[in-house]
Amino acid sequence: MRTITKGREPASLTQYRLTSPNDSYKPSYDDYPHKEALREVLVREQRGLCCYCMKKISSDREEMKIEHWRSQSLYPTEQLNYRNILAACPGEEGQPPHHQHCDTHKGDKDLKWNPADPAHRIETRLQYGADGSIRSDDPTFDSQLCQVLNLNLAKLKNSRKGVRDAVIEWWEYEKAKTKGPVPRSKFVRERNRRTPPTGELKPYSQVAIWWLDQRLKRMSA
Repeated sequence: MRTITKGREPASLTQYRLTSPNDSYKPSYDDYPHKEALREVLVREQRGLCCYCMKKISSDREEMKIEHWRSQSLYPTEQLNYRNILAACPGEEGQPPHHQHCDTHKGDKDLKWNPADPAHRIETRLQYGADGSIRSDDPTFDSQLCQVLNLNLAKLKNSRKGVRDAVIEWWEYEKAKTKGPVPRSKFVRERNRRTPPTGELKPYSQVAIWWLDQRLKRMSA
């Protein structure tokens, strides 16, 4: 997971939410008619990555799902709250539950921390192991990563491990080239290269950013 910076919500969502309810009609997410435009905004806002596993997504309805961090069934007053709406990957929808992940596996369950809430500081709550596992020092959230989101599914671990191994390979190459410790400036440059200010990010890129940040913290200690 990485921090999602929410921008301005689509005007159509604002207008629809302000629709005056009456005895026979109340605005609801299910009846919101502009979901395609919402998909495009969400995917662009998340820079092409799933809000949970960081797999690549697109605005095509077959390639992503509109996710409510607080579920519609348990939190109906939040169903049109843009801050509660995210873009998730299909999460192996249609497969047996033990193969599913992200929103598809989550269903109506709660999560302690929201990647789109800046106060939750999601990136400070996660670590990535050498085997590609994702974990948290917060026992509740650590359990939710596995039990609710199923993010330690083997295929996801392997994808994250591949990104971690690649950044370590870069480090080993730089060490061999300089015949000594890699200068801090090169770590900063590599981090900046992997976090361009605009456009889509590479899948699971936050794993490499986390690893680079750990090295930079050691250099500052």
